[in-house]
Amino acid sequence: MSHTKEISALRSALKSRITPGKAEILQRFFKTGPGEYGEGDRFYGVVVPDQRKVARQFKTLALPAVEQLLQSAFHEERLTALFILIQQFEKGELAAKKRIYQTYVRNMKYINNWDLVDSSAPHIIGAWLEQRDRSQLYEWADSDDLWQRRIAMLATFRYIKNGEFEDALNIAGKLLDDSHDLIHKAVGWMLREIGKRDLPREIQFLDRHAATMPRTMLRYAIEKLPEPQRQAYLKLKP
Repeated sequence: MSHTKEISALRSALKSRITPGKAEILQRFFKTGPGEYGEGDRFYGVVVPDQRKVARQFKTLALPAVEQLLQSAFHEERLTALFILIQQFEKGELAAKKRIYQTYVRNMKYINNWDLVDSSAPHIIGAWLEQRDRSQLYEWADSDDLWQRRIAMLATFRYIKNGEFEDALNIAGKLLDDSHDLIHKAVGWMLREIGKRDLPREIQFLDRHAATMPRTMLRYAIEKLPEPQRQAYLKLKP
């Protein structure tokens, strides 16, 4: 089967799982209107569990075909492509992992909504850089591109899960003054995940920055703290 036929088959598999009316809901949910962060994105109306099923069905799809899907105008095709890349990365040899990482980086402009980032960055970017120089994360954290900044933050989830917090805390510090709500949420979420594993480390960061960090970031970070402690931090905000 040629790449063209495989891609066509995957698209047919996705379209066969469309839920009527779901596309309109997803377009609102992912903020696709003029001036919104997902402006112009298009949806078939396929729920994520069904996309995962399709990804498993086409898990051996050749990398050039996956890359073509990753550049699709349709959100579900891009997310399904990322699910395939994750499967191939996890099972691949070193050379395959490197090619997948390079493909991901080359196509970052298409990884352009929070679910696309959150589903993939820890598993590909975080995993590839785990035993390598991570300076690229800091460059992305300084990027003017919203999604590169979120990728930088979410990639560190891989390390947080392994009890390694330095990069996450350093990148969180770089993003404290970020203007975008989606970065505030990402940073707060990663701080909360650190707190689940090492509460004193999170508290140390919060004691230093809570009074000046964006309110949404703080709310996400303190979500699991005891109520009196949560209220004490919230009172630091005007």
